[in-house]
Amino acid sequence: MSHILHVLTGPTAVGKTELALRWAEANNAEIVSSDALLFYRGMDLGTAKPTAEERARVPHHLIDVCDVNERVDVTHYVTKARAAVADITGRGRKVLVVGGSGFYLKAFFAPVADAVAVAPELRAEIEAKLAAEGLAALVAELRGLNPGGLGELDTENPRRVTRALERCRSSERTLRDLAEEFSRQPGAFEGWTARCTRLERPPEELDLRITARVDTMLAAGLVDEVRCLRLAGLEGNPSASRAIGYRETLAMLEGVLPETELAAEIVKNTRGLVKKQRTWFRTQLPEHRVVAAAVATVATLFG
Repeated sequence: MSHILHVLTGPTAVGKTELALRWAEANNAEIVSSDALLFYRGMDLGTAKPTAEERARVPHHLIDVCDVNERVDVTHYVTKARAAVADITGRGRKVLVVGGSGFYLKAFFAPVADAVAVAPELRAEIEAKLAAEGLAALVAELRGLNPGGLGELDTENPRRVTRALERCRSSERTLRDLAEEFSRQPGAFEGWTARCTRLERPPEELDLRITARVDTMLAAGLVDEVRCLRLAGLEGNPSASRAIGYRETLAMLEGVLPETELAAEIVKNTRGLVKKQRTWFRTQLPEHRVVAAAVATVATLFG
């Protein structure tokens, strides 16, 4: 069997799930998730995770693989993704990668994890600083170590900032130096051909879908989901607790955000995420097809 990965991406709420299911059913494929939050058991409503019924239609991989108080980074993801792809192709089936988490999606096109080793003591020190002084303190330290700038680092993402600081301090090198060395490394799927399609919708149409999705999440019990996840350790996992839908609900439960403003705040932040996703797709995805989600079919998805 030829080494081909079919990759379906696009912004949040664009309509990837149903099209992915239909394509997989028609093409003897299984789905590998590249959504960073679908790893976590219990994070269902706020992530719009495929339902049990949807997962019964097509086998899914890398969904519900860890508890919410466990940390997952891209190195763990790559290991699990390689194993899943080997399993799927070993059984003679096709692979359909689906998701909008850029950093994890990139694992199928390019190297994403370097060989910088981080001592547990340093990791604990930086995490303690984040907890005590906040994200701004880590960004300030990182800027001091990188006089040439931070490149495309998302300085609002605590996990990205934390990992960047760990790597700079461990290696005593700048992010630019590390990136240059990193770019020469082979990717996890070196030798594979990735056929990528990005779904799109007009902004006004996507805005309506985002609003409807948030209303559905809240009506289905997002607040109760977050209450349960708090008991399971959600707030000890910065990546999970700062995810859109969860961080706003936590703020509401803590009395920081009025309940009457919860839906609007989630919608606003989701729109901000979509803007970041579109920038990432435009600058980071390799050559790919762009298909209007409203008219996409199984036959036209990958040409």
